[in-house]
Amino acid sequence: MKPDTLIRNPCAKPVVSSVVVASDAARVWAVVGDFAGFDRFIPALSHIEITGAGTGSLRKKFFHDGNLVVEQLNSRDEQAMQMTWTTIYNTLGVARLWAAMRVEVLEEGCSRVTWTIIAEPIELGMEGFEAFVQVFADSALENVRQMFG
Repeated sequence: MKPDTLIRNPCAKPVVSSVVVASDAARVWAVVGDFAGFDRFIPALSHIEITGAGTGSLRKKFFHDGNLVVEQLNSRDEQAMQMTWTTIYNTLGVARLWAAMRVEVLEEGCSRVTWTIIAEPIELGMEGFEAFVQVFADSALENVRQMFG
């Protein structure tokens, strides 16, 4: 037997969502950089459970509709205000997903949040998959923008 794994990086076109937020980057990072706190800006989530701390920790995202996503935090850089994670299990029809969240300082009291998602559906050629991911990310970041309105 040889070592094997089911976790592989997806090979798809990145979906990028970005918003400018009228707030200091550190305040925005405290929200979008909280791996356990995505339910603050994604209303479809009922709650989140975290196992572990820091890089390697697992996040279970429970959706109101009964869906579940389990993700692992791959990297986190507080100074650069960025993190990456990988989906390792889900009931949403996603075969593989890698994502990154980043906050940049634009000027005092103004920042940009960028969420990059690379994902593959279980059924290749699943029509509308990329558009679904784009709308999901865009609406979540619009909620962030409005939080700091």
